[in-house]
Amino acid sequence: MVPSLASLTKLIDHSLLHPQLTDQELKAGCQLARQYDVASVCIKPYSVVLARDILANSKVKVGTVVGFPHGSNHLEIKIREAEKALADGAEELDMVINVGKTLSADWTYLSDEIKSINEITVTKNGILKVIFENDFLTDKMFKLKLCAICNQHAVAYVKTSTGYGFTKQQNGFYNYAGATDTDIILMRQACIPSIQIKAAGGIRTLDDLLRVRSLGVSRVGTTSTLSILQEAKRRGYK
Repeated sequence: MVPSLASLTKLIDHSLLHPQLTDQELKAGCQLARQYDVASVCIKPYSVVLARDILANSKVKVGTVVGFPHGSNHLEIKIREAEKALADGAEELDMVINVGKTLSADWTYLSDEIKSINEITVTKNGILKVIFENDFLTDKMFKLKLCAICNQHAVAYVKTSTGYGFTKQQNGFYNYAGATDTDIILMRQACIPSIQIKAAGGIRTLDDLLRVRSLGVSRVGTTSTLSILQEAKRRGYK
């Protein structure tokens, strides 16, 4: 069945996380999100109040990040960051797991981290999206174990990437793969049905959006919201 334009817009978390975005650009991004009635904005933490005010009386959720982009903050700091974001009006939190602890296979630490942030979020009627940063996880065992922990704590979403997980390539330059089909399929198969999948990193076109949707993705994080939805309109989506 061909999706409606409205169903496509509700797949999108409009990403407003680039460190160079000015206050005016963040404001414009929130206004664009409101105009197109996307699922949410995912905005830099200090601008949650700005987003809350612009998106008041709309159906667009206010989201932000915790431990972004590398997940290395002390757990106490992540907890305080989550509490502050929720107090400021965030309804959705995208939390980066501690990648070093994952590669160290410290599953008790990671379980405690995910459990703590999830409980804080749910208590405030929010939803938590747990970011794996798959570009850094060279063995699928790490991803499978993280899915198992997220299953245990019944988080709302697991998420492929931050979009900033740059790794050094053979030519010496840095790049990222982001949301790959292989990872999305693995995460969908490994997670319980109640956990939804968010894909982020490299989703720039309508065809990208439709492809990951077909693999079971419920949300995408993208900075290309406007061009994606304009293309959908050109193709006749209504």
